Amino acid sequence: MVIMALDHTREFLTNVPFDPGDLQRTWTVLFLTRWVSDFCAPLFFLLAGVGAYFYGKRHNRAALTKFLLTRGSWLVFVEFTIIGTAWTFVFPSGFFGVIWTLGVSMIILAGVARLRVHLIAYLGIAVICLHNLFDFVRPASFGGRAWVWNVLHVKGSVQILGVREFVAYPLLPWCAVMGLGYALGWLLHQKDRRTWMIRIGVAMTIGFIVLRVTNIYGNPPTVGGGAAPGEWHAQADMAKTFILFLDTEKYPPSLQFLLMTLGPSLLLLGWLNGRNISGWWRPLLVFGRVPMFFYVVHLYFIHAVAVVVAILWKQPYVWLLRGGFGFNDLPDGYGHNLPFVYAMWGLIMVVLYFVCRWFSELKQRRREWWLSYL
Repeated sequence: MVIMALDHTREFLTNVPFDPGDLQRTWTVLFLTRWVSDFCAPLFFLLAGVGAYFYGKRHNRAALTKFLLTRGSWLVFVEFTIIGTAWTFVFPSGFFGVIWTLGVSMIILAGVARLRVHLIAYLGIAVICLHNLFDFVRPASFGGRAWVWNVLHVKGSVQILGVREFVAYPLLPWCAVMGLGYALGWLLHQKDRRTWMIRIGVAMTIGFIVLRVTNIYGNPPTVGGGAAPGEWHAQADMAKTFILFLDTEKYPPSLQFLLMTLGPSLLLLGWLNGRNISGWWRPLLVFGRVPMFFYVVHLYFIHAVAVVVAILWKQPYVWLLRGGFGFNDLPDGYGHNLPFVYAMWGLIMVVLYFVCRWFSELKQRRREWWLSYL
C-alpha cells in the first residue's frame, strides 16, 4: 500500500504529460517508479484470497459466503461513490477500477469457495494461463453486447444502460488470482509452506523470463485497449531494452505480467513467513491493520495535497476540482519533478501513519459492526 501511494502521488503531482511506459519518451527512474507499483494489485487480489481462506477456517461455510457477498457488494458500491469522488472531486463519480474488481471477485469466490481447494487452484491456473488466447477477440465483434467483453477482458470505455463508464480493471483474470490466493491459504497451513512458496516463486519468475525472451506466448500485441508495447525486442540502448523487457500488459494482466509480479512476491512472502517485523519496518503493520481505511483516506489526502501545492506554487488547480487527470489533460505549467514527488510521498506517508494509527486504536477499543467495513 505504501508503494501504491507513491504511484498515486506521482499521478497527482507529476509534470510529466505522458505515460511512464511510453518507450520513446520515458527514462529508467520514471519507468521504475511506475513499474514497482505493478506488484500492488496482484498482491491485493492474492492476499484477499488468502484472507478469505483464513476467515473460512475460523467460521462455517455460511458465514464465509455471507462475508464475501457483503464485503464484495460494499466494495462495488464504494468504488462508484466514495472512491470515484476521491479521484475526481466530482460527485457522483466512479469507474471500473481495482476496488470494483476486488468486490466482484469476492462475490464470485463466494460461490467458487464451495469447491475443493485443489479444484479452485486448477481453475485459477487455467484462467491465468489461457486467457491470452482470446486477446484477438475485440469488443466490437459482440455488437450491442460489446460492454460485456470490456468488463470481462478488454480495457476501454463502455456504455451501460445509457451511462458511459471506463473499464480500467477487466474482471479476467483478476478473479482467478484471488482464487489462487484462496488455494495459497490452504498451502500456508502446511508445515513445508516456505519451501513450496519459494519453489513456486522461482518457477514463476523463470517462466516469465523464458516467455519474455522468446515471445512465445503470454503478452498481447499492441492493440486498442492496452498500453504495453507488445513483444520484447532489443532497443538502441540498454536502458530502453531493459524497460521494454519489464513493460508487460496490466490491463488486463497478461500471463507474463502475473508471472513477473507474483513470482517475486511469493519469494518475498516465503522469506517473510515466520519472521518478526521490527525497527523501521513496524509502521507497515499500522497501515496493514486498516487497509480499506488507508485506501480511501490516502486518495482524498493526496488529491487535497495536490490542490494545496498547486495554489502555493501558483499553478493551475481548478482542473483538480473538476475531475482531475481522470477527466482532463495535464494543463500547461502544472506539476513537479520526480524528486519533489518522492519528497511529498514521504511527507504524506508520515501524516497517514498517525491517522491510520488513530483509527487502528479506535477499532481495537470499539466493536461496532460498521467499523469492520473500513
